[in-house]
Amino acid sequence: MYLHHGPIDIIAHVDGPEEIRRDLYECAKKRFSTVLEELVSELKLLKIPFSEVNPEPKGRIARKMFNAVRGAGTFITPMAAVAGAVAEEILETMLNQAKSDVSCLEKIRRMYVNNGGDISFWLNYGSAFTIGVVDNPLRPELNTKVCLPYESAVRGLATSGWRGRSQSLGIADAVTVLSSSSACADAAATLIANNVNIEHPGIIRKPACDVKDDSDLGMHPVTVNVPFLSEKEVSWALRNGAESAKALIRKNKIQSAYLSMQEQTLVIENT
Repeated sequence: MYLHHGPIDIIAHVDGPEEIRRDLYECAKKRFSTVLEELVSELKLLKIPFSEVNPEPKGRIARKMFNAVRGAGTFITPMAAVAGAVAEEILETMLNQAKSDVSCLEKIRRMYVNNGGDISFWLNYGSAFTIGVVDNPLRPELNTKVCLPYESAVRGLATSGWRGRSQSLGIADAVTVLSSSSACADAAATLIANNVNIEHPGIIRKPACDVKDDSDLGMHPVTVNVPFLSEKEVSWALRNGAESAKALIRKNKIQSAYLSMQEQTLVIENT
C-alpha cells in the first residue's frame, strides 16, 4: 500500500490474508491522515536543537522523535528522527489493530512500513526480513544484503548521507543503521553520517538555510559536494564515523552500522 501526504511517502505491507491486509491498511490510512497536521502543530519545538530543558512535545510521533535524540550529547534536532518515527507509528497502529484479535495476529508473517528508506518492521515467529544496502543513490546497485531473523533485536533501520534527501554535516555517501527502533536508527544514522568527516579544501559546504529555506539546521554548514579523496583521507573520515557508531552501540541505541564512502566501507557491530 502506498500513502502520500506532503513530504511523506510511505510503502506499507502486511504479509497475511487479504481480508486482514485490508483491515490493517484501513487503520494505517486513518492514522496517516492525521500525521502531518500533528507534526506541524509542534514543528517549532521539533526544529530547535534538542535540550533536556526544552518542553516535552505532546504528540505520539513527536515524543518518539524527542526520545530518539535524547542523550546525543551534540547538536541535533528531533527532526533527525522524523521519518523513522512516522514509520514506527504507522507500524504500531497496524500491529495494535492486529493484536486486538489473537487469531488475526497468528495469520500474519510480517509487516513493514518504509518511509523514504527508513523502515520499521514486525516479524512473527519463524519469519525473517531481508534488506539491501545501496551505497550511492546515484548508482542504484545492491552493495550488500542483511537477513534479520525473528530472533534479532533489530526492528528498525535508517540511512543517512550527504547524497540523500536530508542534509548532512558529513561526507559519507551512506550510513545505514540497524536498531530496535526506526526512530532511533534515523537519529543515529544522522549522527554517524555527520561524523564521517574531515577537513579538506575541496569539500564544498554551505549554510543549511541557504540550501533549504526551512532547514532545521540553520546556519550549520551542510555538505553539497565532495571531491575524489585519497584512500587515506576516506579511511580517516570513516574511522571518525566509526567512533560515533561505537559510542551509540555502547549506549544500546543501535545494534550495528554500515558506513560507506567512495568505494570503502566499514561495518561496526555490537559484539
